[in-house]
Amino acid sequence: MRQVDLADVDCGITQALGVLSDWWTFLIVRDVAGGVTRFDALQHELGMSRRALAERLAALVEHGVLQRRRYTDRPPRYDYLLTAKGEGLLPVLLALQDWGDRYVLGDGTLTATTEAGSGEERRVQTLRGHRLPELTLLRQDGVPVLPAGPDLWTVLFCFPGAFAPGDRGYPPRWADIPGTIGCTLEATTYGARAERFAAAGARIRGVSTQRPDQLSAFAEHAALPYELLSDADGRLATALRLPTFRAAGVDRLKRLTLLIDPAGTIREVQYPITDPAAAVDEMLATLLLRNGRSGDGKASARCQDAP
Repeated sequence: MRQVDLADVDCGITQALGVLSDWWTFLIVRDVAGGVTRFDALQHELGMSRRALAERLAALVEHGVLQRRRYTDRPPRYDYLLTAKGEGLLPVLLALQDWGDRYVLGDGTLTATTEAGSGEERRVQTLRGHRLPELTLLRQDGVPVLPAGPDLWTVLFCFPGAFAPGDRGYPPRWADIPGTIGCTLEATTYGARAERFAAAGARIRGVSTQRPDQLSAFAEHAALPYELLSDADGRLATALRLPTFRAAGVDRLKRLTLLIDPAGTIREVQYPITDPAAAVDEMLATLLLRNGRSGDGKASARCQDAP
């Protein structure tokens, strides 16, 4: 069908494809959602011609998917940012990625983890050295907060879902999905190690796609001494291209952990995680090694003697 014919078609899919005209356009929206917002950076990341990029950016601005924000006057240069209309595409990007991971890169199995050496694992491991994009998530009390702060290291562990008894949050046959078991164990193990992480200079935060009220109920039930964050709208998952799976009509994060430095740069990645409790101790050991601290939070002799 010619694009000029789209105005006469009462089909939402057809109309959407009239805006997102080709795969380059999807990739532009993907990268802008991930914090690549300037023309030269987009051109470098995507490897497309400057003319083709300029045409597609102009079209996305015209359709209200992106907006321009000037960051320098001489010469005039702009950041390209998602509008509310553009943010409406985040679930679409998540669905495309999940479909690609499951049916194109994978064998079609529904899973909350991956195999070592898979394309999905390689994508996640490349997050090392990437800065966290500017975004906020809702805390368990509904207050928007940054996933990581400038004052401390942050251990950000993503989990499929954990619910308080009686919440009825687990979908049917949840335990049959590989990788789903162990969320409560992981969360409570982090809770038991919270003082040691704090002594090592790090805060702990858990993230899932559950609603804030569900997270609040679970945190109270498990007596967690740290905050839980909701990525129900997929902002973090889309920005970092985190692996997800869909169960009972809900997009859910696969289990992984990021260690983020005070400047907001991802320094370590755990994925896949096969033993949730052991992964907590491994992350603590990694943090202590990076900070040159002993288990009691004191600087190690090796660190003290370093020039």
